[in-house]
Amino acid sequence: MMEKRTVEADLGIGALAELTGSSIPTIRYYEEIGLIPTARRRASGHRCYGDDTVELLRFIRRCRDFGFGIEQVRELVSLSTSEDRDCFETRDIAQAQLGAVRAKLAELRELERGLTRFVKSCTEQCAGGPATRCTILQDLGKGQPTAASNCCG
Repeated sequence: MMEKRTVEADLGIGALAELTGSSIPTIRYYEEIGLIPTARRRASGHRCYGDDTVELLRFIRRCRDFGFGIEQVRELVSLSTSEDRDCFETRDIAQAQLGAVRAKLAELRELERGLTRFVKSCTEQCAGGPATRCTILQDLGKGQPTAASNCCG
């Protein structure tokens, strides 16, 4: 059977990166960890990719845009090509990510509340005075860590 070829069938890594919105180091990394197949090599030794890799990278990029981790993406890629596996597996992965996003949102809301208190306190008590007497700096120096303090660091 003859392999169907298009103009895009022999993409270099730069063209692949441009088409998929991925960086060249990311493409190399995904290849290194087996998330995408190893590229064919031209006689010059340069990587060469086909249309299937374009679609796969677009899929991976979309998964990453939704915050799925590499192992989750690996599982989603596997599910996307398996007729033998159940859709519930995909749903469960998405459900777990939704739970993680909701937990992060709760942490961010707590962080927002704390920062709002800081700004309000400064505005009402010391704004315009010496920085050394700023209530924000004082509160940061003596405050107890909160759940929100762990959310972004």
